[in-house]
Amino acid sequence: MSHVRQSAARLRWQSQAALYVVVGLGCASIALQCVVFWRAAPETILQAVALGALLAIVIFWLRAATPAAAITGGICAAALYLATPGLRTALWPLLALLILTLVATRFGRESKAKIDGAEQARGRNAAQVAANLGVALLASVPLGLARVVLVPRVFGGAAMRLALAAALAEAAADTLSSEFGEVLGGDPRLLTTFRRVAAGTDGAISAAGTLAGICGAVVVAVVAALALNLSPGQGALVALVAVAGLFVDSLLGAILEQRGWLNNDAVNFLSSLAAAALAAWIGSRY
Repeated sequence: MSHVRQSAARLRWQSQAALYVVVGLGCASIALQCVVFWRAAPETILQAVALGALLAIVIFWLRAATPAAAITGGICAAALYLATPGLRTALWPLLALLILTLVATRFGRESKAKIDGAEQARGRNAAQVAANLGVALLASVPLGLARVVLVPRVFGGAAMRLALAAALAEAAADTLSSEFGEVLGGDPRLLTTFRRVAAGTDGAISAAGTLAGICGAVVVAVVAALALNLSPGQGALVALVAVAGLFVDSLLGAILEQRGWLNNDAVNFLSSLAAAALAAWIGSRY
């Protein structure tokens, strides 16, 4: 077994931990919201289940993810809808993220298959979905809890909407940056030393990949601002912290992932968490 495979096997627990936490909290959040909506608005429960199932079916039908990953995405979608029900729902920025991901994944697929191998054919796995959507799901939980228990304003109000939006925007930025940067190449450089490295190297950035990531963050931030009733300034904040999270991702990749301390799922989760935490902190102060 090669050193890379040994490292991946040794760090697999990080992917599993993210998956179990996200799925567990997602199911718990759905159960809690069902109790809340059971008498007041039972149709909301049906809408959440239908939308989550539809998303899972479409993702699997498009071969964008494994069956387990599609189910994980459906759970996240249902939980996000129950936390933000109605037309102004977090499913809109989630949908924007998924569309951008599908486009980016299919861009230059043949070139990426030479590097990533079978992953391009079978789609994303459940841990990857949890790593990308997990922080948005975590941010949605306090929004739901605010209906049934008294929670601090920072956890139940605009700050959590900002965190949710920032997490999705950062996931879009990271996905587009890596997917487009891997194909377009350019002149990838390691963020910590700025020395030239091969495309796909952990922690490497390129002009094309960074620009693609910024565009992805802006698109999701705009959709989130419209859907979650954020002000123009809050929308701009979401985009900015998402881009900051993109560079956190590269730093973690260059410093910790290359040394075998974190795997890619953990890096994605932590960079999304950094963007969400920064958005919530700034949003709670201003």
